[in-house]
Amino acid sequence: MFHLLERYTTESVTAGHPDKVCDQISDAILDACLAQDPRSRVAVESFGSHGTLMLGGEVKTSAKVDFKKIAQKVYRDIGYTDKLTILNTIAKQSPDIAMGVDTGGAGDQGIMYGYATNETKEMLPLGVVLANNLARRLEKLRRDKKLTWLKPDGKTQVTISKGKVITALCSTQHDKKVSQEEIRAQLIKHLFTPILGDVSDIEILVNPTGQFILGGFTADAGLTGRKIMVDTYGGLMPHGGGAFSGKDATKVDRSAAYMCRFVAKNLVANGYAKKALVSVAYAIGRVEPVMIEAFDAEGKNLTDIVTENFDFRPRAIIKRLGLNRPIFQDTAAYGHFGVKGRPWEKVVKI
Repeated sequence: MFHLLERYTTESVTAGHPDKVCDQISDAILDACLAQDPRSRVAVESFGSHGTLMLGGEVKTSAKVDFKKIAQKVYRDIGYTDKLTILNTIAKQSPDIAMGVDTGGAGDQGIMYGYATNETKEMLPLGVVLANNLARRLEKLRRDKKLTWLKPDGKTQVTISKGKVITALCSTQHDKKVSQEEIRAQLIKHLFTPILGDVSDIEILVNPTGQFILGGFTADAGLTGRKIMVDTYGGLMPHGGGAFSGKDATKVDRSAAYMCRFVAKNLVANGYAKKALVSVAYAIGRVEPVMIEAFDAEGKNLTDIVTENFDFRPRAIIKRLGLNRPIFQDTAAYGHFGVKGRPWEKVVKI
């Protein structure tokens, strides 16, 4: 029914990438609302471009939150020091949406997918794991001041062929005084080799344009929800199209995608499949999903096992995974899946 290609490419980005800055700001606002009011309804978008950040969306909460202050703090904590003008247009949630959600219905219509594979300990495709690990380490090298010329913005990418890395790429923002030769040598030593091991047979690409001095909102625009493949399965599995960040768990774009991952991982962990794909669909305001489907890589239908053991109603998902807590800013970079401690990564007995 589905399979990974023999050759494929996946990417990741650092926390300082413009889109990820926006994701983290949106999720920081969500966390601030949930910290004071666990029943908060939040759908917040962030858009950054050339010295300006615009906050938009809707909230329904009793929390008292300074949206601009939170956004500014996230921006500074990531490592940017330039001036940022912040415009806030966040409004109250539409009563038309609240009418259905208040009764336990889904916060939106749509299709969500979850996937797991036994090929890595994270139960994710190898390329997804490696791209995210490279991006995480690149960020750590900067924060630990191991490579003092590193700046916040960056991207990583790996190409896999028959289970082995054949090409690895890093584009990283850097100080203008460092040479590309130095960048390449130091990244091979401190980034690629620790993550990939022996790189002698791997094509290593570093800053292919020739330099990467300007980054963040200075060089490019950023937008919440524009890195949905980095957030999930690297484009190797279907995606329903809905982004995660800035949305509370009544929005099934997020909560049901987490539930699908939880279910898929537990199908694999419990021996029902080596690779599992789970899909669910909702109608806005309706409690019961309009569809639940699950298959293994050979096409065996696992739907009955799923429906007997897992409840996909929105309130049930929120309760089972504890999604009314302020846990989301940490998910907004380096992938939402495969990270220990997140409730949708827990293994249970089926």
